[in-house]
Amino acid sequence: MGTTGAAMLMIRPLLKATEHRKYRMHTFIFFIFMVANIGGSLTPLGDPPLFMGFLRGVSFFWTAQHMLIPMLTAIGILSVVYLVIDSICWKKEHPNGAPIVDTKRGEKAAIQIRGGINFMILAVVIGAVLLSGVWKSGFSITFFGVTLTGQGMARDALFVLCIIASLVLTPKEVREKNQFSWDPIFEVAKLFAGIFVCMGPVLAMLKAGSAGAFAPLVALVSNGDGTLNNSAFFWLAGMLSSFLDNTPTYLAFFNLAGGDPTVLMGPDAVTLLAISLGSVFMGANTYIGNAPNFMVVSIAKDRGVAMPSFFGYMAWSVGILVPTFIFIDWLFLM
Repeated sequence: MGTTGAAMLMIRPLLKATEHRKYRMHTFIFFIFMVANIGGSLTPLGDPPLFMGFLRGVSFFWTAQHMLIPMLTAIGILSVVYLVIDSICWKKEHPNGAPIVDTKRGEKAAIQIRGGINFMILAVVIGAVLLSGVWKSGFSITFFGVTLTGQGMARDALFVLCIIASLVLTPKEVREKNQFSWDPIFEVAKLFAGIFVCMGPVLAMLKAGSAGAFAPLVALVSNGDGTLNNSAFFWLAGMLSSFLDNTPTYLAFFNLAGGDPTVLMGPDAVTLLAISLGSVFMGANTYIGNAPNFMVVSIAKDRGVAMPSFFGYMAWSVGILVPTFIFIDWLFLM
């Protein structure tokens, strides 16, 4: 489903499940860490950078084969940290060990899944994504300097049809009870429109390599003997992905590493792993590192959760994620 799909599917049930808690901000911070970012590292469908790697020739199952253990390691560490923090918050809420008394719920009701037609629509979306990766139409047009392929346009047309089908076929009552709103989507669209405009010059300088303004940074990705510095790829790809869109960042470093998928899946597999881990994992470092981050924040705030400010969130990510990433770097990339 991708990180955005998973986050949007799970955020509202999680809000409902934690509405009786006094301290719940930490739950949604870790939700961003694990669901909206790190969890998307198993297949090219999980996060756009990995999908672009798939389009460039990286095997579909390469990501699961090489990223499963690093992903489980990161998720395991974060789960333990979350359990400790949540236990502390629970004890603050219930200093005397008092049981939960939830007077709002009333009579128990059976769990129901409404809007089941959307599972079929979701399958079409996933199929459209895979189709655009394996089908080469041979047709393309250039529009304002951007090349649009036939398979890409077919995929996007299917996306639009799926949106229309979902809106028409899903009862309005279901969305109302789920407290669905377009506002978070519009907010993220405006934010990332600004990011896409601003990141163009930065990526152009990065693509210039040793001849560009980022020559000192580019020099860091190679060791003195000409071999690739995997840790540098991990941290540089990650830091840029924290503030820019991670897909073009992934492609820029993919090309810096030679751009040959056969070599990168073979002798330089650790380098490709470093680029992939940095691009996917470190999208969690800031609210703007990955699209679902800001959507989760917007929805949580709308439901009364006091989420931290931009820099307040970074304090959490620096304090928790950076040590985790240092360990991941040491364990898998050095």
